[in-house]
Amino acid sequence: MEEKKCCCSASGKMTMRTDEQKKKLLNRLKRIEGQVCGIQRMIENDAYCNDILMQSAAVNAAMNAFNKELLASHIRSCVARDIREGKDEVIDELVLTLQKLMK
Repeated sequence: MEEKKCCCSASGKMTMRTDEQKKKLLNRLKRIEGQVCGIQRMIENDAYCNDILMQSAAVNAAMNAFNKELLASHIRSCVARDIREGKDEVIDELVLTLQKLMK
């Protein structure tokens, strides 16, 4: 079994993730970071507006994919665990999160 490490959040709650899970999420974020840096270079080099907008749309799509993956993991682990433990307030937290993601 893989060693689990914790990740702290602004809420003070923690989620245990395997090294493999962390690697997968971090790789996605690093690709997105590279895309954002590419957009910055495009602006610095006076690239055509439409080309920049297309790259920006790609970044949005990549972030949405990241959010979907993380949300699915969150529901399967944190939310399910808290409901099993009788912590129904996690449902309100999830609803609020979904509302923010759908803006």
